[in-house]
Amino acid sequence: MTTALYTASIPVFTQLLGGLSAVLTKAEAHAQARSIEPNALLQARLYPDMFPLLRQARVACDFAKSVAARLAGVEVPNFEDDEQTFADLQARIAKTLAFIASLTPAQFEGSETREIVTQAGTPKEKRFSGQSYLLSYGLPHFFFHVSTAYGILRHNGVEVGKKDYIGVY
Repeated sequence: MTTALYTASIPVFTQLLGGLSAVLTKAEAHAQARSIEPNALLQARLYPDMFPLLRQARVACDFAKSVAARLAGVEVPNFEDDEQTFADLQARIAKTLAFIASLTPAQFEGSETREIVTQAGTPKEKRFSGQSYLLSYGLPHFFFHVSTAYGILRHNGVEVGKKDYIGVY
């Protein structure tokens, strides 16, 4: 039996990470066709105090793998933050997709009420039920970083649209 939180997380992460991968492919082709140094796009930001594209994509992957792992009750895999190229980002997305694909619906049984404890970059710990963790914390953060990566590329002239962001469903 498929649990509600499995259904609300794994297919969504898979779809939007697929869209992010496709958008990054278009961005790399855009840079190459226009003789733009790829790093100019990878380090682009919407505003000076925001993360650049490279980190937005990393963090989107981090949310997908960490939220899925915590809901499944397994250890969050540790990925090095050493990506420097479009190919590196594609590899991180592929690694994230492979991890979340390895999780089964059975691992999500009871996750709605499972206590999830985080320390999101601060010394303050936050406690959630699995349901509130996914719906009020995990998905909104994931969507923010995927959307921001898309926005950075669109702002920099990469010809992408809503269908590219949404991906295949």
